[in-house]
Amino acid sequence: MTTETYRDAWGIPHLRASGARELAWAQGRVTARDRAWQIEVERHRSQGTTAAFLGAEALPWDVFARRARLDDTARRCFAALERDDPETADWVRAYTEGVNAGLAEGAARAPEFARVSLAPGTWRPWTPLGVWLTTHILFAGFPAKLWREEAVRHLGPGAAGLFATDGPGTAGSNGWLLDGTRTDSGLPLLAGDPHRFIEDPGVYQQIRLSCPEFDVVGLAVPGVPGIPHFGHTGTAAWSITNAMADYQDLYRERLRRTGAGVEALGPDGQWHAAHRHTETVEVAGEAPAKIEVIETERGPVVAGGPEGLDAVPDTHAGPPVALALRHPPRVTDDLGFGALLPLLRSRTVADVDRAFDAWAEPVNVVQAADTGGGVLHRVAGRVPVRAWANRVRPVPAWEPGHAWEGWHETARGLPEDGIAVMANQRGLAGPLGVEFAPPHRADRIRALLAGRRTWSAAGMPAIHTDTHLGSAAPLLDRLAALDGLTPGAARLRGRLLSWDRHMDAGSTDAAVYAAVRTAVVRRLAAHPVFAPLTESPAYPEVLLPWLALTPRIGFALEHLLSAEELYGVDRDAAVRAALEEVAAAPPAGTWSDTHRLAPWRALPKEGHDEPGLAGDHDCVLCTSAVPGLTDRAARGPAARYVWDLARREDSRWVVPFGADGVPGGPHHHDQLPLWLAGDLAPVVTDWTRLTREDVEPPDATPGGVLDGVPDETPDGVLDRTPDETPDETPDRTADDMADDTADVTVKAERTEKSDV
Repeated sequence: MTTETYRDAWGIPHLRASGARELAWAQGRVTARDRAWQIEVERHRSQGTTAAFLGAEALPWDVFARRARLDDTARRCFAALERDDPETADWVRAYTEGVNAGLAEGAARAPEFARVSLAPGTWRPWTPLGVWLTTHILFAGFPAKLWREEAVRHLGPGAAGLFATDGPGTAGSNGWLLDGTRTDSGLPLLAGDPHRFIEDPGVYQQIRLSCPEFDVVGLAVPGVPGIPHFGHTGTAAWSITNAMADYQDLYRERLRRTGAGVEALGPDGQWHAAHRHTETVEVAGEAPAKIEVIETERGPVVAGGPEGLDAVPDTHAGPPVALALRHPPRVTDDLGFGALLPLLRSRTVADVDRAFDAWAEPVNVVQAADTGGGVLHRVAGRVPVRAWANRVRPVPAWEPGHAWEGWHETARGLPEDGIAVMANQRGLAGPLGVEFAPPHRADRIRALLAGRRTWSAAGMPAIHTDTHLGSAAPLLDRLAALDGLTPGAARLRGRLLSWDRHMDAGSTDAAVYAAVRTAVVRRLAAHPVFAPLTESPAYPEVLLPWLALTPRIGFALEHLLSAEELYGVDRDAAVRAALEEVAAAPPAGTWSDTHRLAPWRALPKEGHDEPGLAGDHDCVLCTSAVPGLTDRAARGPAARYVWDLARREDSRWVVPFGADGVPGGPHHHDQLPLWLAGDLAPVVTDWTRLTREDVEPPDATPGGVLDGVPDETPDGVLDRTPDETPDETPDRTADDMADDTADVTVKAERTEKSDV
C-alpha cells in the first residue's frame, strides 16, 4: 500500500491512496500531524477528561459530557455500525489507525502539549463518533427550552414568542444554489459560509481525498473521516446549513433512591429502575470531582438528581425533579456515519440524495448540484414525531402523551427562478422547528442574486461579504418618532437616519448605531419587569448562556421594539435615554475598532491583538456581536466556499486562519488576510501544481495499530440495563474511561468552549 501527500501553496493537504481504506488512514495521519492539539482536545472533550490538563474551568463541560454519556453513546453507535455497515466501520477504524500513526509527530510540532504537560493518547475506533457527537450535542440548542420555561414562568405565555429569534446558542450558515439558467457557464454554482464559533485552529479542514473510487475536495471536520458538510467530487457537489429543527427533548424526571439504586416515575404511574453509577473526574491542581451518572428510560439525567434541582419548580405533589435529555443517537445508536462513504462516491445529485437519506444529526438543509445540470434542495436528518409541548419546554416524564412516535418525513423543495437560498430562515424545515433565524440574510442574498441574470464563481465573494443590516429598521423607526431631543441627540439621530445601514469595518456611523443599540439593550435589560430573569438558575454551568437575559434581549431586540406592547416598558423612553447617552459621549472610532474577532482557543493566547471586522449578526457577513454585552465577535464564517460545476478548478474556498494548527507555522494564519478581505483561495486540482511531501513505503500498511484492543466497551458498566444492580457499579476514574489520560502537572487557564 502506498499513500502520497501533496500540498498546495496554502499548505492544504491533497492525499492519494490505492483505496478508500488506505485513504482514510492517510487522512487520519495528516490530520494528526497538522492538528494534533486540536483533535486531542476534542477527544478529551468527548470523554469528559479535559479538566485533567486544562484545570477547573474545564470541569463543567466534563461533568456534562459524563452525565450526558457522550462517550458511551459513541461506543454504542460504533458497535451498531460494525453490525449494520461493516465497510464504514472498517473505514472509520482505518482513520483512527492513521491518527495514532501520526499523533507523536503532530504532538512534537505542537507547543501546547508541553505547556500543559500532556502526552498524546490513543484513538479508539469510536473516537471520531465521539468527536462528532460532542461537536453537535448543543447544536440544536435544547437549553432554549429552559429559557422559554423561565420566560413564560415570569412573564406569561407571550414571552416565548417575543424572545423568539436566532439566539446566542444557535449555529447557522448561509448557502445558495444557482441552477444553470442563472450562471455564465450554464451549469450550477453552490456557495455559502457556515457560521460557527470561530476557533483557532479552525473547525473546518480544507482537504482533498483521491483514490481510484473517487477524487473529492472539501471541508472536513478534524477528527472525523471523509467530507461530511461541503464537498465537490468533480461531477457532483453538496453543501449544508442548520435547518433549525427541534430534535432533542428535555424531560422533567421524578427520581427516588431505593435500597437497590434509583428509580424514576414513568407515564404508567409506576416506578422503574434507572441506571446509576459514579465517576471520578480528575482536575489539574485540585481534588478530583466525583459525579453521579443516572439514566432513565427517557435518557441521561443532565441536571439534578433524586434530591431535585432548585431551578426546576414543581407545583405537583411528589418527589423533586431532575432533567433528562433524549436525543436521536441515544435512542437509535446511529450518528449517520453511513452517509459519509456514499457522499465521497457520489457522481450525481441522485447519489448525494441517497447518501443523505442515511443522515442523522444535526438536521440540515442540503443543497447539491451536478455536471448534468441536476439540483437538489432538501432537509436531511432525524426529527422525532411527538407532542408540540415537547418542542417548546421540558415536559413531565410521569405524564402520558410525551413519548416519541416515529420520525418526520424530510421536506424537499425546488429553486425559484433558478435560485435557492438557505440561511436558517423558516422555510423547508418550518414544520420541524420552533425558532428560526430572522429572514434578513436570506432575503438579502436573494435580492443580491436577483440583481444580475447570470453569475460566475468569481462574483460570489460580493455576496459573502455584504454588510447590509436588515434588522436595523425597528430601532431607527423609533428614533425617527422621538421629539423634544437635545441638539446633540437630534444631530446624532439625523446622522443615523441618513446612514446606509451597512456595518462596514471603516464606518463611523455603524459604530454609532451599535453604541445606541447597546445602550438600548442594557436599559431594557435593567427594567424591573425583567428582574426575575437576571437571577442565574441552578442549572449546570454549560447551559447557563441560553438563560442570560442581556444576550436574549440583544438578539430579540427587533421583536421587542416592534411588539405592540412590552409588559408596560416605555420603549420610547429607553431609546431616548440611550440616544442622549451616546450623544453625550459618542464613539470616537469606526465599527472595526470595537468589533473585533474573538476566537476560542483551548489555551488562551497571551498578548494577542485580534483583527477588526465588518458585518454583524443579521448581515450576510454574519460576524456576530452580542448586543448589550460586547461588540467582539466570537461567531462568524468558519469557512467560505464556491463550488463550480462547470470547472471544479474554478471553485474557491477559504478558512479564517490556515491549514496548519501549529502556532507560528507558515500555514497557521496565512489565509487570515484573505478571509478578512473577503477573498478566496483557488481550489487546485492539477497534481503537477502541487508539492509532494512524502510517500509512504509499501510496508506501511494501515492496521495493527490497535491490535489487541477490543472494539466493544472494555467493561460492562456502561452497558448495564436499568435492572442490573446499578448501585454495585464501582467508581470510574478518567483512566477507567479513557485508558490513557496523561499525567499532568500544569493547570491551564481556559476559556470555556461550547456551542453556546
